[in-house]
Amino acid sequence: MEITNLSNDKNNFLEKIFKLSENNTNVKTEVTAGITTFMTMAYILVVNPMILSASGMDQGAVFVATALSAAISTFFMGILANYPIGLAPGMGLNVFFANTIVLQMGYSWQFALMAVFIEGIIFILLTVTNLREKIIECIPLNLKFAVTAGVGLFIAYVGLQNANVVVDGSLGNMHDPLVILTLAGLLITGILVAKNKKGALLISIVAISAIGMGLKLVALPQGIMSFNIPSLKPVFLQLFSVDKSQIFSLDMVIVVFTLLFVDLFDTVGCLVGVAEKGNLLDEDGNIPRAKEAMLADAIGTTVGALIGTSTVTAFIESAAGIGEGGKTGLTAITTGVLFLLSLFFAPLFVAIPTQATSAVLIIVGVMMAGSLNKIDFGDFTNAIPAFITFLFMPLMNSIGDGIIFGILSYTILKLATNKRDEINVSMIVLSILFIIKFILLG
Repeated sequence: MEITNLSNDKNNFLEKIFKLSENNTNVKTEVTAGITTFMTMAYILVVNPMILSASGMDQGAVFVATALSAAISTFFMGILANYPIGLAPGMGLNVFFANTIVLQMGYSWQFALMAVFIEGIIFILLTVTNLREKIIECIPLNLKFAVTAGVGLFIAYVGLQNANVVVDGSLGNMHDPLVILTLAGLLITGILVAKNKKGALLISIVAISAIGMGLKLVALPQGIMSFNIPSLKPVFLQLFSVDKSQIFSLDMVIVVFTLLFVDLFDTVGCLVGVAEKGNLLDEDGNIPRAKEAMLADAIGTTVGALIGTSTVTAFIESAAGIGEGGKTGLTAITTGVLFLLSLFFAPLFVAIPTQATSAVLIIVGVMMAGSLNKIDFGDFTNAIPAFITFLFMPLMNSIGDGIIFGILSYTILKLATNKRDEINVSMIVLSILFIIKFILLG
């Protein structure tokens, strides 16, 4: 009897915080979705330390910073915004951090961390003043549908590339056992999804991993648990060792401005894409609690810089959890808890093969591409910008660039065809800023 009461109390507590019944979901679905999201994001625990170590950062310390920053920012997303979205140091932004700021421009990784910290503070201010929220609201509904489809195409393309099914824009080696494993995994995942199997994406990840390990195509985990957690000290608060003259330099302004532009529209794209996929948009096509979601992202970036990692951002892989039925912050909390546990179970999580997560990402791409049906292709001033938006994302390997060119083309076409009443001042201002950005930064 006491156990039953304890269980009911727990469910009531979770219901009160995450409004599960209001969102037509339950604890089991949310936890399963959170696990799925984590497993599709877990690669960042390996890849991010590897990329940032090229800048001279301690790889073990960055691993800890990656896990902690992902957990903290994802907790904020779950609690503040009640959204099923995971956050972690973003791909592309970490490459810019290591290759451009440090290796090409010649600055220290401490300088790069300070740039990320300043970016985070600016994002917090922009969020508190509602400017970031207004940017999301000013994007036309047709472009929002295009963003969702574009994110889906981007996710699928990433999955195909990661598994070497596509190599340099061409078909990969069809005799490669790992490519065959991916395609077999794609078939397994597709069948499970088509049958509406509960937990289909998570089941497929486990099944493909087991098949790969059983056939000795991928490595078995070197143990399951490890208490030998690396020290965070080599990167923790190291940004404050930067000389003040560098902090107030023109180069710092350029670096921060670039980070702001890339991260802003990557985050906007991710939020719009996963929100539309999860039926989280309101009747006007806006994202409820967008301000809270943006604040979680901004806090994540700021805390991440202090801990010792590159820009933290919302992950498009969150769509995998949403595809599994995740609708609330409990999904995010589950993902965050697993990032914390990964500090102890790193050998197990690292063993998840790319082939397993890639198959899932491709199917998630299929799910999100359904938004193409909602785009108005009858009006070319809507169709062309939408097409540019969802096409440029995978081709340019950037969600942000897809949104930028989509907004630019939308504004220009509407002005050129005397449809001024269909665009707002914010779109015109954004378009001008984009043009300035291309002139100054390329």
